[in-house]
Amino acid sequence: MLFDSNIEPSCTYCRYGEDLGHGEVACRKRGIMASHGYCVHFTYEPTKRMPHIGPRFNSAGYTKEDFSL
Repeated sequence: MLFDSNIEPSCTYCRYGEDLGHGEVACRKRGIMASHGYCVHFTYEPTKRMPHIGPRFNSAGYTKEDFSL
């Protein structure tokens, strides 16, 4: 979940990190870091984290009658 309290730390969604692309993050505390790494300054910023997208609905094989009452 996006606001889960048991978030695994990652520089990608840390308050002090800015994504540089290519798996690197510019950290205001530690400099250039790997995006999957983290340090003791990690502070979770939920607005930087993208939630996992669920599977797409496959409507093939259904008719309008399948969705009516």
